[in-house]
Amino acid sequence: MSHISNREAYKRLEERINRFPQGAPPSKTLYKILSMLFTEKEAELVAMLPIKPFTVKTASHIWKMDEVQTENILQKLASRAILLDVDYDGKKEYCLPPPMIGFFEFSLMRTRDDIDQKTLSELYFQYLNVEEDFIKDLFLGTETRFGKVFVQEGVLSNQNQLEIMDYDRASNVIKNAKFITASMCFCRHKMEHLGKACSAPMDVCLTFGDSAYTLSKHGYGRAIEAAEGLEILNRAYDYNLVQCGENVRDGSVFLCNCCGCCCEGMQAIKQFGYLNPIQTTAFLPQVVEDSCIGCSKCSKACPIDAIEVDPLSKKAKVDENMCLGCGICVRNCHKKSIYLKHREKEIITPANTTHRIVLQAIEKGKLQELIFDNKALFSHRAMAAVLSAILKLPPIKRAMASKQMKSIYLDKLLSKKY
Repeated sequence: MSHISNREAYKRLEERINRFPQGAPPSKTLYKILSMLFTEKEAELVAMLPIKPFTVKTASHIWKMDEVQTENILQKLASRAILLDVDYDGKKEYCLPPPMIGFFEFSLMRTRDDIDQKTLSELYFQYLNVEEDFIKDLFLGTETRFGKVFVQEGVLSNQNQLEIMDYDRASNVIKNAKFITASMCFCRHKMEHLGKACSAPMDVCLTFGDSAYTLSKHGYGRAIEAAEGLEILNRAYDYNLVQCGENVRDGSVFLCNCCGCCCEGMQAIKQFGYLNPIQTTAFLPQVVEDSCIGCSKCSKACPIDAIEVDPLSKKAKVDENMCLGCGICVRNCHKKSIYLKHREKEIITPANTTHRIVLQAIEKGKLQELIFDNKALFSHRAMAAVLSAILKLPPIKRAMASKQMKSIYLDKLLSKKY
């Protein structure tokens, strides 16, 4: 394998990251972040890896390296949570996660002495909070949103209980998870290094399933039972934190408990709120003006400033175009002058992670990257998952997929009548 220059190695890694629907727009700051997380040699090697999960044998073939040396490198990367390593049917597979929720966040989900986390936090702040390209791409780059908000279940009325779907309950996500870890909050840990962290609890970031298992294995998360996960959820309620998770119906990978001052999602909503950067809940708060006393407790509690007291009427007023429907204002109204009603607009949630990624790939014109990613090495299982998600799409989305693929084989599959 021929040697390439330092900057070229990171340039290729950047290009590899941007083949996935969730990418990372180029900038000098991104280059500095990648050079802290990856050595030059690691950048060169990881840039060659496929998007979909792969085995040691696959990486060995790509790198033209013996399997023992290949496995040593892969395990070293997995031990730093750069790669995820998962056992599937007795066979270990690896994958490069996206930056968020992925190797950016994992780097600050525990304290480490092998990397300068303060400098890294300063770079993350510059890239995520000062420069806008990454946040715009993450939260606004596709019609299908990456994350969604969960309603605080304690404020649901009897009518709300009938209207809410099981997959829209954070408690159900926790109860149904096969494996759970609790980790440090990336956002508050980052802000702590900058001297700007709030008093909200740090150890409330929950990860589920295979991702949780690999984080636990390498010390980036503490394995917990569902009962403790529910305790963490209730503690987050007490701190008026917003629950944000993956925008899927089944198999959610994460559940963040977000404050309005530190967390990237809440900051994005404050900045681009009217564009709905995160999928809202199915509910909206309604103010009962006859009993509202204009105390401002609701507006002080709202993490995104979507409710305020009108200076003329002295009554609370909700900005429905910005509101997440989290229910924090309802929880904080001691006069019980706010209740939740069901939104008129139907909320459509992708079935699972593959479905969400396929939708986002279509919307970004990157579906071919998923299908023809190292196509000679593409596993039948991965292909089946992607095609299954495509076939479940509405006709317009299937047509978009067909146009992007320009494949006779896929054209026949996508023209299937339902």
